[in-house]
Amino acid sequence: MVTLVLDHVGVTLGRRAVVRDIDAEFGPGTLTGIVGPNGAGKSTLARAILALVPATGQVRVDGIDVAAMPRGDLARRIAYVPQGQTLHWPLTVERLVGLGRLPHLAPMSRIADADTAAIERAMERADVLDLRDRIATELSGGERARVLFARALAVEAPALIADEPLASLDPGHQIDVMDMLRAEAAGGALVIAVLHDLTLAARYCDRLLLIDEGQIVADGTPTEVLTAERLRAVYGIDARVETGGEWPTITTFGRAR
Repeated sequence: MVTLVLDHVGVTLGRRAVVRDIDAEFGPGTLTGIVGPNGAGKSTLARAILALVPATGQVRVDGIDVAAMPRGDLARRIAYVPQGQTLHWPLTVERLVGLGRLPHLAPMSRIADADTAAIERAMERADVLDLRDRIATELSGGERARVLFARALAVEAPALIADEPLASLDPGHQIDVMDMLRAEAAGGALVIAVLHDLTLAARYCDRLLLIDEGQIVADGTPTEVLTAERLRAVYGIDARVETGGEWPTITTFGRAR
């Protein structure tokens, strides 16, 4: 189990304040979606949580400031699926997934039986066991997404952050990825995903953080956050939000006038 607390977190890139005074807490067993328009600061916030960009305020994992935490310790606590990953090296899927065990290995050490077992579990959970001998650079987009997800799962961290994991995927593969994220949260992990598809976010997420211009403008359940008025104000769109089913469904009509 892991806890994550953001205390007045801000990020300035160049002269622009990309993330401004974010306060939030995250706990285990929950899938939280970070949503908002392009340029709102969603991915930058994800990177700030992982201490990948300089930030003001504090990000604490289990009460420890990530800025003071050794990188290996942080990598063992929070697995990360970055956006837009391009595979350059012709590794087999099994070896690529095995890279997820690096935070657990000492320099020049070899993979132990425990690492091999973790790799097997990760490939099974991501449904890529049948791809283990394939060359990763030759995979389709959907296959590659599952393999990169398996690499993150191989860390066996109690928390997972996925930055735009649905990018460039067709609807079927988007559902596959969201099913995997949902399963991790159901298994007790703290899961945060940066998402653009509001319908999928509403369907799968327990909680949504809606960010605009670097600030949280709404935080709550999908039904609480995704209102027609808020979509107009934040996204500049006219939409109908229906809340009679298991999750809100959103129909967009065009730009607000």
